Amino acid sequence: MTESVSAVAKTKPVFAERLYVPWWGWPLPVVAAVLMAAEVHMGYPGVRAWLPYLITIPLVVGVMLWLGRATVKVVDDELWVGDAHVPLRFIDEVEVIPAKAKRKALGPDLDPAAFVSHRGWVGPVLRVYLNDPQDPTPYWLFSVRNADKLAAILHN
Repeated sequence: MTESVSAVAKTKPVFAERLYVPWWGWPLPVVAAVLMAAEVHMGYPGVRAWLPYLITIPLVVGVMLWLGRATVKVVDDELWVGDAHVPLRFIDEVEVIPAKAKRKALGPDLDPAAFVSHRGWVGPVLRVYLNDPQDPTPYWLFSVRNADKLAAILHN
């Protein structure tokens, strides 16, 4: 029984980062939820007074937490971006794209077959070229806050 438990357990990540929504991304959606609830409320007593707030505010908080669920990690010789993963042996070249150049990388320079995981509130993106002949994906392009650190780890 201990073999199956140890086989399932993963080693400690070499790199791990969660792409949560920063504090400055929260006020506008929460204020919008309060205003929508206030429109339904409109001064009426009873259930219409509190139910809209009970629904819209937790709903917005849940959506904001859901948007920040993406993770980037390197564990067990694999690069994980969300639920997708690729073994490090298939990584050929790594390119750090700063925030100012990511618009071009995500627009006219984007290959339609590429794997993309972009979060607008994260500045830099990392382009990881693959050398797997079985995989039609030419590269991965994904947001990561510590792009230089991850690029250094992937170069090794």
